[in-house]
Amino acid sequence: MKSAFVFPGQGSQFIGMGKGLAEEHLDLASQVLGFDLKRICFEGPDEELKRTEITQPAILTISVAAFDFLKKKGIPNPDAVAGHSLGEYSALVAASALSFPDAVKLVHLRGKYMQAAVPLGQGTMAAVLGLGKAQIEDCCKKALSAGIVSAANYNSPGQVVISGQTEAVAKASEFCKEAGAKRVIPLQVSAPFHSPLMQPAADKLKVELDKIEVRDASIPVVSNVTANYVTQSEEIKSLLIKQVTGSVLWENSIQKMIQDGITKFTEVGPGNVLSGLIKKIDKNVEVGLYSEL
Repeated sequence: MKSAFVFPGQGSQFIGMGKGLAEEHLDLASQVLGFDLKRICFEGPDEELKRTEITQPAILTISVAAFDFLKKKGIPNPDAVAGHSLGEYSALVAASALSFPDAVKLVHLRGKYMQAAVPLGQGTMAAVLGLGKAQIEDCCKKALSAGIVSAANYNSPGQVVISGQTEAVAKASEFCKEAGAKRVIPLQVSAPFHSPLMQPAADKLKVELDKIEVRDASIPVVSNVTANYVTQSEEIKSLLIKQVTGSVLWENSIQKMIQDGITKFTEVGPGNVLSGLIKKIDKNVEVGLYSEL
């Protein structure tokens, strides 16, 4: 049986995550970052954990601790790894392409840069439920007169997230409702992630990526940007930069692995968001959490 490990992105965090699992990893991450990440993960407050530059290293740290827990248990490496947005960094640590300290530092800065790219209140995201991809893309095009808006996350059949300038997202949301969307849910996010508005963040991230060693991946990593495997270090770097402004092709990534014979997916990290999405993509595959292995 071929298997894959999948690593969650932003939104999977909760106060208390990692207790009894990630103490050592959180201590190391706190050293690298220069603030007490363990205290924030274990005690909050929630508003602090939700800050993008805190959330990203926190989720990555818990995810890497969960992966190391599986290794200690003697669970063999999977045939492929993938991560949703931020989760791609956890996948790259699992595939030995990035060191854990470098990844922690990178995603902290990535969070800072993404937050700073667009002034608060000027950008947002919304989840569109029950409407076809082509129709959603069409609604975004029609809303361009109000500003920048595009599809950010293709999560599962019937769930696409749009992202962009606040007015344009509102306009595109109206068009989606008119086109027959079951629901359009404004997301509680602090910036329009995975949209062209994130270009300043991508430019700054490139400078940081050039400072660290990115190695060839020891396990094939399915990239968010291409929904295809990547193992070469230079390509990994270039795709991580494109990922900041590009769409997350999650549904296609999962389908790619299923086409290649993967029948078991394990979510490695806090929460179970990805497990739910994978079940919607294909109800015939086996889906579980790392804690169940």
